[in-house]
Amino acid sequence: MPADFRNPGGTPGGAGAFLLGIVMVVVGGYLLLNQVQVNGGYWYFGWAGSYGRSFGVTLIPLLFGIGILFYDGRSFAGRVLTAGGSLVILAGIIANVDIHFQQTSLFALLVMLVLLVGGIGLVLRAVLPFDRRAAKPSD
Repeated sequence: MPADFRNPGGTPGGAGAFLLGIVMVVVGGYLLLNQVQVNGGYWYFGWAGSYGRSFGVTLIPLLFGIGILFYDGRSFAGRVLTAGGSLVILAGIIANVDIHFQQTSLFALLVMLVLLVGGIGLVLRAVLPFDRRAAKPSD
């Protein structure tokens, strides 16, 4: 079944709306995400009675696992400790990310959101099949 690039989703003339929608989504998404500032924090185990930075504790299983794998590369315990330690570190990094929206004008925010949402609407209109004759009320 050949692809019909002029009529995506079965809608006549949908290619122009689709391409315009994609451009709007990309520009609006870029502008919106460009205003977001991402900062990392440090691990704090207050529930365990510790204070300050405690990221080093999470390295212990990883280092033991790597040491065991250097000794015996086929060790199941070494693989579990290495994988588990890596997952704990990755989860800790993701859990301690702070996201802040930078100060911007209302006009700039509205431009970003209209581009993003309007582009999504154009893409959906171009891709989803829609029979205009069935939508009109019959006389």
